[in-house]
Amino acid sequence: MLKIATQSFFIFLIGLLSSFAQQPQKPSSVEIYNQIKKLNFLGSVLYVAAHPDDENTRLISYLSNEMNARTGYLSLTRGDGGQNLIGPQLRELLGVIRTQELIEARKIDGGEQFFSRANDFGFSKNPDETLEIWDKDKVLADLIWTIRKFQPDVIINRFDHRSPGTTHGHHTSSAMLSVESFNLTNDPKKYPEQLQYVKPWQVKRQFFNPSWWFYGSQEKFDAANKSKFTKLETGVYYNRIGKSNQEIAALSRSRHQSQGFGSTGARGNETEYLEQINGEDPKERDNLFDGIDTTWNRIKNGKAVGELISKIIDKYDFNNPSASIPDLIKAYGMMLSLEDEHWKTLKLAAIKNIIATSAGLYLEAVVQEQEATQGSVINLTVEAINRSTVGMELVSIMSLPDHKIIPQNSSLHNNKDLKFKTQIQLPATLEYTQPYWLKDKASVGMYTVLNQENIGIPDIIREVKVVFNVKINGTEIPFERTVVYKYNDDVKGEMYNFLDIVPEVTTSILEKVLIFNGVKTKMIPVKVRGGKDNIKGNLQLELPKSWMISPKQIPFTLDKKGTEQIFYFEVSAPSQPEETTAKAVAIVDGKRFDKDQTIINYSHITKQMVLKPAESKSIKLDLKTNGEKIAYIMGAGDEVPESLAQMGYKVTILKPEEITPEKLDAFDAVMTGVRTYNTVNALSNKQNILFDFVKRGKNMIVQYNTPNGLVTDKIAPFPLKISADRVTDENAKITFLAPNHPILNTPNTITEKDFQGWTQEQGLYYPNEYDAAFTPILSSHDKGESAKKGALLVAPYGKGYYIYTGLSFFRELPEGVSGAFRLLSNMISLKQPVEAPKLEIKQ
Repeated sequence: MLKIATQSFFIFLIGLLSSFAQQPQKPSSVEIYNQIKKLNFLGSVLYVAAHPDDENTRLISYLSNEMNARTGYLSLTRGDGGQNLIGPQLRELLGVIRTQELIEARKIDGGEQFFSRANDFGFSKNPDETLEIWDKDKVLADLIWTIRKFQPDVIINRFDHRSPGTTHGHHTSSAMLSVESFNLTNDPKKYPEQLQYVKPWQVKRQFFNPSWWFYGSQEKFDAANKSKFTKLETGVYYNRIGKSNQEIAALSRSRHQSQGFGSTGARGNETEYLEQINGEDPKERDNLFDGIDTTWNRIKNGKAVGELISKIIDKYDFNNPSASIPDLIKAYGMMLSLEDEHWKTLKLAAIKNIIATSAGLYLEAVVQEQEATQGSVINLTVEAINRSTVGMELVSIMSLPDHKIIPQNSSLHNNKDLKFKTQIQLPATLEYTQPYWLKDKASVGMYTVLNQENIGIPDIIREVKVVFNVKINGTEIPFERTVVYKYNDDVKGEMYNFLDIVPEVTTSILEKVLIFNGVKTKMIPVKVRGGKDNIKGNLQLELPKSWMISPKQIPFTLDKKGTEQIFYFEVSAPSQPEETTAKAVAIVDGKRFDKDQTIINYSHITKQMVLKPAESKSIKLDLKTNGEKIAYIMGAGDEVPESLAQMGYKVTILKPEEITPEKLDAFDAVMTGVRTYNTVNALSNKQNILFDFVKRGKNMIVQYNTPNGLVTDKIAPFPLKISADRVTDENAKITFLAPNHPILNTPNTITEKDFQGWTQEQGLYYPNEYDAAFTPILSSHDKGESAKKGALLVAPYGKGYYIYTGLSFFRELPEGVSGAFRLLSNMISLKQPVEAPKLEIKQ
């Protein structure tokens, strides 16, 4: 039946102390007390928006921690289309990172996290485009599914459904779909296939959460008539923990590291406003739950449970939380007999957690190795310790997913650690560990999730667990723990990771785009990695018959799990230009293994494993290049240097402190990575050196930056102002404004065909004001908009050229878009003629 995610109240201190999400919770007595208070509140709010980082963490924290409401955030997408400030991962890999950042944020502010299947395909200027690409009906179904499952009394939209075209199309679409769902969630004829798992549900009221941003300025917002708005005073100070609500919200917000949303906490009074757009009008305007019973009285036979919990709260001993256990056990038994499955499931999970933490009951199942394969046997060390005077007995443990029961019947005496070893036989059909939404092929706008019950679950679904059946005061309670791997780091101490189920063999073509240019034959490196000991098989590289591969197979032997070997295939490209996909396949005992294992490991999120097809785009390309050596200054992170190397250039990653006239003399061109002038402060003192490099007859290519937060106002040798202009339609028609310019003709002739096959967008953050020294090269625009001419700007400076581009090379090159390689080669190759050409510039 339903998989319900629950969150403890006020666990943000745990989140701060634990760098990794899988570390066990060890709450203080204050945090336990707050969990008990939340146990006695039966009201819920669902906050709805489009992306990770759209959520109002101040409001989520206030609703969860001050009002004690069950608070969820539904982000329709996982943020796959954004930019990444901490590494090179883009698209679905970035979505994995941002998913984990949201999960970590909710641990701090006390909310719960949900998603739809919508794929963040990039910036959209209007909801019509968004809902066409997303598949509106499926996203609406997911929204209704989440509402029926979560059963919110109140929904709050981050964005205004009445303002299409004024913000990101995803933003407005999230609000429009939320408003449309209001009268549909209680209709059994709408998405009836969901009703085998959930029941129709009617939300009581719905709000829009306005802020100064929607009014254009703080001054306009302050002057607006808010007499009909619900007002919540969210500037609360929690004296038991010494934090303001805004400080908690800032800690939550700061988990969005990949988007650069580090936030400084505030203090003092603060007000959030809500505009009601649907449902029953409250008699008390500022009472969000007015007319909604949020006590245990709302469910049949619940009154006595509420009274007992109130008694537990009144008698709570901060010096001895375990004194509450007898009454907590009694309340647990009363909950078991309730008929309301929704609140029963939620509150039973919560009270079990409270009982365990009140007793200092530590339960853990640790695997000896972090990775295991299907059908293997894993060795576990099981630990149980009761750090209270309450009598307990470990009756048995049950392993999952095999449901093997191992009797124990061992008393858990105060502070006496019980440890023993056991094994779990993993099923041969056990799913590999990976984000479930990436398992099946996605479309541009939607992920594929075939199991209805999985839709909306935020995290990877991990099946290997141990259930500890513990008898406390005569009542047997099952406590479920996910199997973990832990080790000691000499610097960081105790470290945790989850157990990952991996293929017996994974393969990887080390270069994700293979460019065959000038040379017909290349040696292609392919890596094979063992997921278990003693693997023997044959490795092969698969390409169409027009490509010649030698040898056909390479035998391999991997003695130990985790062993990697790299083999080389000689590949000859066809004589004519061609694009195809190469596949690396390992054959072991007649079984094909063709998955590429990607590990994402950042300190602020849980380590992630993603399995993708072991493929590489292979291109026989008509590409001419001039120049050899390029200095690349990294910005927010991209994979452009690898693409430059594929083109045949010698690329050196240059650190800011290495930028000297002497160092630069060795290079033909300097190129800055995406958002370099937003992220590399040291460049503000290096501009004159870089401009002098151009003066001496070299080229400088600057990729896109955002207009806000530039480290210097002089990113070019001539005046240039960056705007928010962009062309989101990757298929928008290109007009050549300067068709005779060498950048379009030497050494490659650039045509409209070179802009076919671009992905996600043509470009972003184009300059809209620039000096007459710049020649605009290209023009294009999205439907219904005026022409944008700032995609590619070229200015001669001294003997060289300064080039600014907002074209999305950082997306196109890793995707193997041929035209992007050809145009970039021309930009690098650009040389001033003895006599400057007369350019035909179209207006």
